[in-house]
Amino acid sequence: MKIGPKYKICRRVGDRVFGKCQTTKFTISGPDKKRRTGKRPKGAPSEYSLQLLEKQKARFTYGVTERQFAKYVAGIKKHEGSNRAISMFKTLETRLDNVIFRLGLAPSRALARQLVSHGHILVNNRRTRVPSTQVRVGDKISIRPQSKNNGVFQNLTEKTKDYTIPEWLSLDLEKGEGVVKGEPIAGKAETTINFELILEFYSR
Repeated sequence: MKIGPKYKICRRVGDRVFGKCQTTKFTISGPDKKRRTGKRPKGAPSEYSLQLLEKQKARFTYGVTERQFAKYVAGIKKHEGSNRAISMFKTLETRLDNVIFRLGLAPSRALARQLVSHGHILVNNRRTRVPSTQVRVGDKISIRPQSKNNGVFQNLTEKTKDYTIPEWLSLDLEKGEGVVKGEPIAGKAETTINFELILEFYSR
């Protein structure tokens, strides 16, 4: 997925959707800097602009193309009687690239996608090269044995010492494998995305 300058996108959507934006530089050059200019704030954003903003925030956070995103929404709309916002959240969280990122096996979703595409990851002992693969409860995600010497996977214990893995996942660092223990828990993920607004955007 092609994207523009990451700092600019983070400022536009008002959130740190890329790892690059999680720095002091972004904080200084982002919204705080604008507030110090003394310029009067514009009028309150419209309902449409808020919905669009959330959609873009989700797309850039999870690295999903517009076409993929619309396909996800279309599928979720068919689920009668379910909480569609939670279904949307779970669909994005259980993408293979996101699970690799959540496990701490990659420092970003972008790198996680690259690892999958290059064949470094196994799902239930089978190699897959599709980052958007949906994982299920009970699935095992592991580093391909031939790839364990890849620099990305070196010193994982040190790299993840301050990282807390979500409750719905488990990781065995010695084996280099994780397990999907349950479904993603809404409200406990590291995301500030309002999925209700996104679904409203596609209902227009």
